[in-house]
Amino acid sequence: MEAFRKQVREAFPLLQRQVHGKPLAYFDNAATTQKPQAVLDAVDNYYRQTNSNVHRGVHALSQEATEAYEQARKTVQNFLHAAHSHEIIFTRGTTEAVNLVAQGFGKSVFQEGDEIICSVMEHHSNIVPWQLAGADKKLRIRVIPVNERGEADMESYASLFNEKTKLVAITQASNVLGSITPLKEIIRIAHSHSVPVLADGAQGVKCCLTDVQELDCDFYCFSGHKIYAPMGIGVLYGKEKWLEKLPPYQGGGDMIQHVGFDKTTFNSLPFKFEAGTPNVAGAIGLQAALQWVENIGQEKLIRAEEELTAYATKQLQQLPGLRIWGTSARKAAVISFTLGHHHPTDVGTLIDFMGIAVRTGHHCCQPLMDVLGIPGTVRASFAAYNTQEETDRMLSALQTAQQMLG
Repeated sequence: MEAFRKQVREAFPLLQRQVHGKPLAYFDNAATTQKPQAVLDAVDNYYRQTNSNVHRGVHALSQEATEAYEQARKTVQNFLHAAHSHEIIFTRGTTEAVNLVAQGFGKSVFQEGDEIICSVMEHHSNIVPWQLAGADKKLRIRVIPVNERGEADMESYASLFNEKTKLVAITQASNVLGSITPLKEIIRIAHSHSVPVLADGAQGVKCCLTDVQELDCDFYCFSGHKIYAPMGIGVLYGKEKWLEKLPPYQGGGDMIQHVGFDKTTFNSLPFKFEAGTPNVAGAIGLQAALQWVENIGQEKLIRAEEELTAYATKQLQQLPGLRIWGTSARKAAVISFTLGHHHPTDVGTLIDFMGIAVRTGHHCCQPLMDVLGIPGTVRASFAAYNTQEETDRMLSALQTAQQMLG
C-alpha cells in the first residue's frame, strides 16, 4: 500500500514543493485536498478551448460548454447513485447547499416552535443556517450527544423526536473526531417518524462509498474541494419530491420560465435552484476529480487512508502527554489531538517551520469544543497521497516542538 500511496502522490504537482526550505508534508486534507494533474488540465482546457456561458447561447462554444456542464451533472449523479440528474443541484459548496435547504424550510416548512435534530459534532455550517432560517419561528435545535469515544449516542437520538420535529441535519463524518455516523440507521429512525434527513457529506464523501438511494437520505451535500476538485463548486442532492416542494433559493437568470413585473414563473429542476452564471469550470473540474477517483478505485483510496490513519495513530500514541480526541471504531482519516498543556496554535506553528502542515483551532466546531472542555486541537488529516515517511516526520517534528515548548 505504501507503493500505491507514492504512486498516487505523483499525480499531485503541488506536493513536490518545499515550505520553509523543507519538503512539504501536507496533513490538512479535511480542510481541502490538493488537486491531481487531471483536474488542473480539465479546468485549464475549459478556459483555453471552451469558455462560454451555458444554457443561453446558440453558438458553438455555448453549446459545447452546456454539454460539458450537464455531463458533469450526470457524473455526479452516477457517483452518488442518484435516481435522476435533475436531483443534482450545483452550489458553491456544502455551506451553500445547507443554506439552500435551510432557507427553503424556513419559508415553506417550519412553523412556530418547530424543532430540528443535529449532533454536537456539527460544523458551524450545519448549525448557523438553521438558526438564521428559523429565527422568526423560534426554531429549537435539539442535540445528539456523543459518548466517550466520540460516537453519536443513538439511544439519546431516538428519544429526541416528537410531533414538533421537522428535520434531522447530521454530519456523515466529523471533521474533528473523525467519527463516521451510522447514517443509514439515523435515517431509518427519522423516517419511522416521517421526518426527512439532510446529511452533511463534506468529510464523508471522500471516506465513504455513498449511495443516496440505498441510504434513503432526503438531502446530501458535499464540497468538491474535499475530494480533489476545485474550490467554489459543491453539490446538493435532493429527492425530487422535496426539491419540487421547496421555493427557489435565489432569483436571477436561468431559474425562470417567464418574468413580468406582476408575476414570475420558475424553471424546472435543477435550474430552479441555479440562479445566474454557474461555475462551469468548477463543475468540469469536479467531474474530472470524480472520474480520477473512480479510475483509481475509491475503495483502494479509502483503504490507503485507513491504513495510514491507523499507522499515524500508533505512532502519535508514543508521545508522552499526547491525547487523541475521537477513538471511534469507524473513523475518517482524521486525528485530532492535544499535546500536554501546550496551545494547539503554538504546536502547529512550530511544526510548520519543519514542513508539516496541520490545522489548529476549533475547526468551526465551537459547541463540540465546549463539550470536550478544550479550546481546540491540532488536527492531522490524511489523503491517499500521504506516506508513512511523512507521518514519521510529523512525529519527529512534534517531539522537537514538545522539547522547545518545555
